[in-house]
Amino acid sequence: MRRMRGSIFRVGAVTACVAAAIIVSASALAASNGRHIQLGVLGNPSSFDPVSGQHSSVRLTIIGWNQGGTPQYFANLFATMSDVPMLGIGIPAGSPITPLSIAHGQDDAFLIALNQAVATWDMPIYVRPLAEMNGDWNSYCAYNRNGSSRGPRYATSQFRKAFARIYLIVHGAANADARLARMGMPPVDGALVPAPMVKLVWNPQGFGAPNLPGNSAQAYYPGDAYVDVVGDDLYDQHYKAEWSAADALYRAHPHKPFSFPEWGLWGIDDPGFVRTMAKFVQQHRRLSLISYYEGQPGSVFDLARKPHSRAAYRQLIAPLGQ
Repeated sequence: MRRMRGSIFRVGAVTACVAAAIIVSASALAASNGRHIQLGVLGNPSSFDPVSGQHSSVRLTIIGWNQGGTPQYFANLFATMSDVPMLGIGIPAGSPITPLSIAHGQDDAFLIALNQAVATWDMPIYVRPLAEMNGDWNSYCAYNRNGSSRGPRYATSQFRKAFARIYLIVHGAANADARLARMGMPPVDGALVPAPMVKLVWNPQGFGAPNLPGNSAQAYYPGDAYVDVVGDDLYDQHYKAEWSAADALYRAHPHKPFSFPEWGLWGIDDPGFVRTMAKFVQQHRRLSLISYYEGQPGSVFDLARKPHSRAAYRQLIAPLGQ
């Protein structure tokens, strides 16, 4: 999946003062804050955990819309996803599925199957639909890279409705049809099951790509009633990650838990980035989950190939989940 280059700016290494500020271990920080942070990874925890020193309680797996599409498929998938699954759902390029079609109920069968599966699972689980929606590389973004609109089927107003519909169906809300009607959407064509253990993650990038007012994260926000957890994806790739954008997103939603469903070192060994993540966790008390991208050995994100970052990770990040 392409990452948003508009969310990061060219600058040098993290300053020495940031590194010096983190003078206690992450375990001490966690103890002083009285918090337990969920740590996750995209990929195989059995490969990543010995390298990172963490226990990956959350495993992120990303599928395409309509992949599988049966309760049994989802049940089998969840069983492979650590203690707490986090299911990412995207729309493959070239698919006829759009925010408008989702809002109009044309793709409900997939969501109804997912609702039945998470209700049967009946344990904590995250569902992360249509992440990085303000990035032009995703087919459900409202804008092309050059800033031109993709048209009414992809409008942010339709995305907001689509996300609200996903939320109501996946949660199996008892009053789903009435709430959909108030938003001008058709009823659900199928039976829903209450699924109180599921949490939906709304996960933009801090800055839009293209970085236009109409493509901001907030332009895609469906409202507090349809979001359980706010997320942001943050990468370091020979640039300075834009922490100020993450902080702004955190502060824009003061009543929601915050998360980094994806964060990682993209082809770079930069322990300063890891230190700053530990500092961000310390300073943002609603932050509850960080998930490293990714655990595949030999990938450009592989911590085993980044000895300085690996050491910082083991010292500062891994103890956060203990």
